Amino acid sequence: MRAVPLYGVLGPLSLALAMAALLAAPAPAATAATATAPVRHGDTAEDRGVAVAARRAAARGIDFGRCAPGEELPAAARCGTFEVPLDYAHPRSTKLSLTVSRLRATGPRERHQGALVYNPGGPGASGMAFPAYASVAGFRKAAEAYDFVGYAPRGVGRSAPLSCADPAAFAKSPTNFPVHPSAAFKRTMIKRARAYADGCARRAGGALRHYTTLNNARDLDVLRAALGETRLNFVAASYGTYYGAVYATLFPHHVRRMVFDSVVDPDPRRIWYGNNLRQSLAFEGRWGDWRRWAAGYDDVYHLGDTAAEVSASYEKARRRLARHPAGGKVGTTQLQDAYARNIYNDAFWDMSAHALAAYLGGDQGPLVALAAPDPARAAAEENGNAVYTAVQCNDAPWPRDWAGWNRDNSALAHRAPFETWVNVAMNLPCAYWSAPQQRPLTVGPRGGAGRGTPPPVLLLAAERDAATPYEGAKELRRRLPGSSLVTERGAGTHGLWGGPNDCVNGYVDTYLLTGRTPGRSVSCAPREAPEPSVWAPPGLETQPETESEAEATPAVGAAAW
Repeated sequence: MRAVPLYGVLGPLSLALAMAALLAAPAPAATAATATAPVRHGDTAEDRGVAVAARRAAARGIDFGRCAPGEELPAAARCGTFEVPLDYAHPRSTKLSLTVSRLRATGPRERHQGALVYNPGGPGASGMAFPAYASVAGFRKAAEAYDFVGYAPRGVGRSAPLSCADPAAFAKSPTNFPVHPSAAFKRTMIKRARAYADGCARRAGGALRHYTTLNNARDLDVLRAALGETRLNFVAASYGTYYGAVYATLFPHHVRRMVFDSVVDPDPRRIWYGNNLRQSLAFEGRWGDWRRWAAGYDDVYHLGDTAAEVSASYEKARRRLARHPAGGKVGTTQLQDAYARNIYNDAFWDMSAHALAAYLGGDQGPLVALAAPDPARAAAEENGNAVYTAVQCNDAPWPRDWAGWNRDNSALAHRAPFETWVNVAMNLPCAYWSAPQQRPLTVGPRGGAGRGTPPPVLLLAAERDAATPYEGAKELRRRLPGSSLVTERGAGTHGLWGGPNDCVNGYVDTYLLTGRTPGRSVSCAPREAPEPSVWAPPGLETQPETESEAEATPAVGAAAW
């Protein structure tokens, strides 16, 4: 799930990563994911294949026309497709057709600076909606100078969509997921993970191995060429910052301007198992931010006047939903997915506090509206989860031994119960993955095998972002010489550009319009904390609940970037 419009909600992918707090914690036991040597790229068959595909794309261009109604784009936006090889080592074999959207710059021609391509992360998220944001205040200055270009990466949406399971079964609700699963429940998790990994292999066949971050970066260079751009202007959020950093490593001389918003830690030793452990811990800290905020407005929500009392109110709702799902649709899994949105964006805080208060007071309507899955979104949500799983499982070696997963996450769950086991359920198919697993690229000039250094890039990060913890931005700044980090102090919303912080937006506008960075590091004061709305919930029930939480089959979805 994503917050704010631009980083839009991705259905039941109940995302998860981690904060700097784990840096002070004992490191997890060595695993296949942390012990592998990083990869440096030189002149490979794939490198030559990208050049072939880019030349072909430049010659063909993109035939833009009307957008499909489902894209919900402005009337002036235009859509088209471009082709990429499934396998860059064989660029003249199987092709994938990827969808792209564009809205021409709104300003005078003499101020035009080319195309600005956007990716919202995931993996599994589509950027096709990006042109719709040209009229939003926070993006308006950039939209005057740049064509806003979005696209759906390979496997996403109508870009050769990937699927690993029947969407109706994937989106089944209500389901329950315990905070501290029993041994029997863990066996069910393993069974489900194996089945999902097998489904990916069966449905995608030999193509499965080609859904990777490296290929996403190569596809981006083909798109650059198809747009007729000599150098790329690129804005990315969350996971998009990782493959943008990989792009800058592979194609440094094709970079013009890049903004990386809410930065994934690119250290190859942490891709992806280690990053997910760190994310789960960071979620706990951010979950505490919401509970403390709600406690500060006990006169409005009546959930308790301490964070512990708010937590008790939430747990009371969990126990009740485990026995009696709200509206026949919302169990504990759906509750957790919905309240994970609080960790991504402060904008969810008020509505989620009101929904919890109303539910405990006897009115389940607001909670059902907040948390019930939308059947119309089932196919898109399963598609997003399939791409997420394929990319993360293919990108790096994962531990194959369940005992290691169980040991690492059992210890972590004592410190960070909110997301730890849900995150495991999301990523556990990687333990049973049949496609070859790569070794991650070393991001930065050393990983580019002498290809050079990209121009300065701009990094944006919130200090308390849990989805992409702040230490990741500092790590990428270290790896990209000349990069500049803009920090939103004391804030935790995931995705900063275009939001309410004029300071952050000002640095982005200056960089995109002039190329000037603000120095190695600058900071902005946090956005204002949310204020509660005037709506008041009904009176709360006070009878104690002692029945233990029910356990049911877990949903596959759980975490993303």
